[in-house]
Amino acid sequence: MAQESFEDIVETFEFLDDWEDRYRHVIELGKAMDPLEDALKVPATKVDGCASQVWLHPTIEGQGPSAVLSFEGESDAMIVRGLIAILRALYSGLPVSEITAINARAELERLGLNDHLSAQRSNGLRAMVERIQSVAATAAD
Repeated sequence: MAQESFEDIVETFEFLDDWEDRYRHVIELGKAMDPLEDALKVPATKVDGCASQVWLHPTIEGQGPSAVLSFEGESDAMIVRGLIAILRALYSGLPVSEITAINARAELERLGLNDHLSAQRSNGLRAMVERIQSVAATAAD
């Protein structure tokens, strides 16, 4: 089960009838995030596989499977910034053992994103999910 903040996004998406309104909401979610410090926009935090520039900066508190992951992110594309905000709602603040168990594809399908993102955006979203899952899996060991 996803976090309450993600469930709130799902409920909002159910309320918004057309995709243009949902698209605007995704952008608003991105605008509401604090910008990532320039010092954190380095090759180690850059996500490969995205058409736009994307950086994810994870933070792990604790050790082992109960360690908690949170992350900040940034993109030069407003829609991608919004996708980062959605992923933060899905993953941030969870124990790494729970993160690796989340079926991100199924959760994101609840928003209808798969049907409305370009192939490049979908690939970028998948690359961000893979990065988050990888960081969580490494921290869980």
